[in-house]
Parts: sequence; C-alpha cells; structure tokens
Amino acid sequence: MIEFSNVSKSFWTGSQYKVILDKVSFRVELGKSLGVLAPNGTGKTTLINMMAGLEKPDEGRILRSSKVSFPLGFMGGVVSRLSAFENSRYIAKLYGLDPDYVEAYCRWLCGLGEYFDQPVGTYSSGMRSRFSFSLMLALDFDIYLIDEGMPGTTDVEFNKKAGAILEERLQTTTIIIVSHQAQTLEKFARSAAVLLEGHLHMFETLEEAKQLYDYETQG
Repeated sequence: MIEFSNVSKSFWTGSQYKVILDKVSFRVELGKSLGVLAPNGTGKTTLINMMAGLEKPDEGRILRSSKVSFPLGFMGGVVSRLSAFENSRYIAKLYGLDPDYVEAYCRWLCGLGEYFDQPVGTYSSGMRSRFSFSLMLALDFDIYLIDEGMPGTTDVEFNKKAGAILEERLQTTTIIIVSHQAQTLEKFARSAAVLLEGHLHMFETLEEAKQLYDYETQG
C-alpha cells in the first residue's frame, strides 16, 4: 500500500512557485493498479519520484507498507563505470537477493549480448532503458512504478518480452503508471486518476478519468 496524506509539493521556477500537489490525499491498495493521466509539465515524474521516496513532500506524509520499485528509467543506483554484469550483482546484494539469479535474468531479458559486460556509461539511451527495465523486473517488487509506459527502445523483441512479463505481473503485483496519453494506461490500469493544477481527481474507471482529462486538455 502507498498512502499520501495531505501532501503538498511545489517548485520555484525563478519567477513563481509551480504547484505540483496541493494537500493531496489518496491510497493505492495492493492488487488495485492505478493509472494517472497528466498533461506534460504538470509533475508526473515528480509524483512518481515521491511514491518511490526519491523526492520528499513539502508538507504531509507518504506511507509505504509494501516493497515499492524505483521508477522505470531511473538509473540513480547504477554506476556508469561498471558493466551491467557488475551493476546487476551489486544491486542484487543491496536488495538481499541472489546475484546469480538477478544477473542471469537481466542478461536474458535486456538482450544486450557482449555489451552486458561493457561499462553502462558507454550505452545508448535505449540500451540503458532496457537494462533499467530488466533490473526493475528482476528485483520482484510488490508495487511497480512506471513513468510514461515502456522504455524508449525500438527493439521489438525486447518490447514484446518485457510487455508480456508486465502483463503477467499484473496477476500478482500492483502497477502505478503515469502518462499524458490514455492509451498508455489501458493495458495496466484498473482504476485511474487525473492530475490537474495540483489536484488529483480519483475515478473508479479509466473511461471516467478520460472524460475529465479530455474536457480539460482539449476543451
């Protein structure tokens, strides 16, 4: 479970305060995946980072009673001068998991071949995304955090394998996914919310959320 209780967050842009969340309260229970619709520039990534504990609220409390993943695409725990081989084993130890298993899983899923043994700092953005996503799935969380859907890669085989694994994980885990496009949420969201002007509007269905989102962004 993740629970936000009267959480506020804002940033100084140099000329004004940009409000991301204004006294927002909501809860995501295990087994009830959530999709969040938000226009670009409204704080999608900040919201996900706060769920992961990477950013702190200005006010309010965020409670986590489950194993929550780092956001898909987050490479903060990965050391660029080390290879994917070395990183996967190091991070496995941090999470108390079998390094042999995590290494083998990542090597299989990301499909980097010989590059798996090269420094991550030499990877293209697509290769880094594939490794990050593979690592996230290998670590076996209760709640997975995804910013804007699948990683930025044109590798068809990887997208197919990773997408199939995500769909399978939906049976036993919870996914929280944020995007500015409703179709990105359709495969994963059981319920949905819309982030607008610092307020999070919760809905039972994605269709209800889309109606508000379309009205506010296209009207």
